[in-house]
Formats: sequence, C-alpha cells, structure tokens
Amino acid sequence: MNWTIKTALNGLRELADPEVKNGLSRFGIPADQAIGVKIPQIKQLAKTIGKNHSLAVTLWEQPVHEAKLLAIYLADPQKTDPELMDKWVADFYSWDICDQACGELFDKTTHVWAQIAKWSTDKREFVKRAAFSLIAESAVHLKTADDQHFIECLPVIKNAANDDRKLVKKAVNWALRQIGKRNKTLHQHALECAEEIARTESKNARWIANNAIQELNSEKIRIALNRR
Repeated sequence: MNWTIKTALNGLRELADPEVKNGLSRFGIPADQAIGVKIPQIKQLAKTIGKNHSLAVTLWEQPVHEAKLLAIYLADPQKTDPELMDKWVADFYSWDICDQACGELFDKTTHVWAQIAKWSTDKREFVKRAAFSLIAESAVHLKTADDQHFIECLPVIKNAANDDRKLVKKAVNWALRQIGKRNKTLHQHALECAEEIARTESKNARWIANNAIQELNSEKIRIALNRR
C-alpha cells in the first residue's frame, strides 16, 4: 500500500476510542488535539507502514496528537538531523510526546550528546525536559556508549536540580537514577552527584537527590548491578 498523509490519518481514526481520549487527562496529557489511540496501536500502525521519513515530517505538522506520535515512530534516525530535532522539541506540549521522541527516535541518532548540552540550558519547559529525558533513555538504550558520556552529564544534572517545574524536575531525577542503574562505576558517580545535590539549600534539589539516593541504595538495584 502506498501510504499518504490521508491514509495514515484514516488509519489512526479507525483506531480512535473516545474512552481513551477521555482518560488522557488522568495522565496529565492534553486531550484537545487527541482522538484517542493507545500507543501500542500507534506502534503497530507504524510497523505496518514501515519507516517513511517524508511522511513523518508531514504527519508532525498535523493538529492531531496521535499523528505526532506516529511521526516519531516513522521517522528515520539517520535522516533526523539537529535542525529537525530542534524544530520538533520546540513543538512539544506534552510529556508523552517528549519522552517518546527521546526514547524512540532521538536516542538513535548521532546527535545525542550535542543536543543534550544544548537543550539542558534552554528556558522552555519541554525543551529542557527533553535534555534529561534523552539522558535517561540513552542510559537504558545506548548499550555500548562510553561511561564518560554519562559522567559528563552529571554536572548538567546538578546545574538543573533547582528547576522546580514539575516536568523538568521529574526528568532530572529520572536521568540521575538511570545513570546510576547503568553499571557499578556509574552507580558510584551518580550517588556522589546525588549526595552533592542533597547538600544544597534548594528543597527541589534535595527531593531530586534523596529520591535518587533511596532507589540507588536499594537492595533491588544493588542485586541487579552485581549480576552485570
């Protein structure tokens, strides 16, 4: 089948469920542009269509929440350059689109570390969240990445720990925890970073640090690290 913007949108509409749309607000996802399609269904549609970068770029421009998610799954990481990444993050308005882009597309490009450095100092909430979501996703998915990349992310995390915006602080905490769970070496570095953050005067920063310390010191994490 020759997939076009029309057939792709029709494919999404056929999967739409009003109950799914009505439930989005419970997860803090704006529903005004949504039609109500679950992510596994969108991923299955993307698998049926196959990678199609030009269609992805067009879908992203549609005023439909699920069209943006489908665009993320259809985009070709090799064709996803920093300019497109910057454009898409500037359009983010929901944490699910942000995190799906970081964990399903951006972390598969060759621009991960440069984009993290750029976005981490951006004042826009979702752009800044993207930096730390990308750190967290990369810590899980980039199996062969050198530890030094993640060690260099720790000062970035420390510098952002006083940002009290909910979507940013949760991503900063997430990034710190994922680095610490990657291996024993990074576990030690992440704990040291968390302990430094915990000594600051910022209540927000202390929450980020103490929450990370609690998980990283848990028996579950220590057992998992000893198995690696």
